[in-house]
Amino acid sequence: MIIKKFVGKTESEAVENAKKELGANVVVMNVKNVKRKGLFDFLKPHMVEVTVALEEEPVSHEKDVSADVKAAVSAISEVVSNMGNTPAQPAEVQRSIPAVSQEEASVPAPKEHKAIEEKLDSLQSLIEQQLQKPEEEKKEEEKETEQVSETDMFMKLLHTTMLDNEVDEVYAGQIIEEIEKVNKPNCPFDFALANTYQKMILKFGKPVGITPSEKGVKVVFFVGPTGVGKTTTIAKIASRFQVDEKKKVALLTADTYRIAAAEQLRTYANILEVPFRVVYTVEEIEQALVDFKEYDYILVDTAGHSYQNEAQKENMTRFIHSVDDKVEKEVFLVLSATTKYRDLISIADAYKEMADYKLIFTKLDETTTLGNLLNLKLYTGASLSYVTHGQNVPDDIENFNPQKTVKRLLGGKN
Repeated sequence: MIIKKFVGKTESEAVENAKKELGANVVVMNVKNVKRKGLFDFLKPHMVEVTVALEEEPVSHEKDVSADVKAAVSAISEVVSNMGNTPAQPAEVQRSIPAVSQEEASVPAPKEHKAIEEKLDSLQSLIEQQLQKPEEEKKEEEKETEQVSETDMFMKLLHTTMLDNEVDEVYAGQIIEEIEKVNKPNCPFDFALANTYQKMILKFGKPVGITPSEKGVKVVFFVGPTGVGKTTTIAKIASRFQVDEKKKVALLTADTYRIAAAEQLRTYANILEVPFRVVYTVEEIEQALVDFKEYDYILVDTAGHSYQNEAQKENMTRFIHSVDDKVEKEVFLVLSATTKYRDLISIADAYKEMADYKLIFTKLDETTTLGNLLNLKLYTGASLSYVTHGQNVPDDIENFNPQKTVKRLLGGKN
């Protein structure tokens, strides 16, 4: 198979150029606008680039694997192009969708497929990446995919995309294996994609944020290693409660190792006009519970430390459990999305020994891959709560969005 790109002022002109060189049997596989190159070419209109394929004459009667690859890519391209244009799946496809369990029924099904059509708008980029691979690599892949169905090749493409987004290979393999069990033979690509999308959303589960106490004040501890943005995250959450929800909030810090961290939180407390206190002992935490018993939330910043420091771990555990049997509490482990997965595992294990926790991921604006969010969710079983994507208080924080994250993991864009 010959795959080549041609440029013209219009799509018709580019296709005509392709036909002049390769013949009338070329197949258009992709069309996109490209910028001209040159000093003043930015003033001129964009050019149109088309990617075409021409099937070479077979030298034997054996199955042409290249043709299968072309058919698979063309079919994927058609799915992407038609997303958002087809109001509903054909009746026979709807009947083939397996019944979902009670847990799966909790995810709003109509929004699932609408989200697939509206959000997975850049699977076209996967096709372009496939077309841009060196010819030697393509030939090797064609040998490997001989006798493999188009749907299998599509699932392999999704698997590769998850790995590129740093989803752990074990979890990516499990997801693909689970989807392949429910896929029907020769099922449409959009059906396989919908299954994958829904399965990954179910893997993440529903986000669980800070919930109010049924009676009295709720104490919320924020734990995690140094440098992940705990203090700034607390300020963002406090602002949400104080300004947006009109709740009464008090801020405490048990981080007596870093003066700058305490002063930073004190500054935020002054801006929000909420009480602030530094606590050094368990007795001071207990006194704070008495002093702020009429409040809705007490947010507690803790010292970041190495997960290998046993003395600090013991001290942190004592602080966290000092409020047991007195008030309701929650613990949130704050992690950076830029941290290596192996280190995240060690951190998660260390804090699991202290208390059960929910997850907050920070610095999403500093990474291009979000695989660690799924990795840690599946490794710990803990619920995801909030994600942050910048230093601005209170703007750069939001509830964790499974649909948005899965879209990114499958190759989509914001």
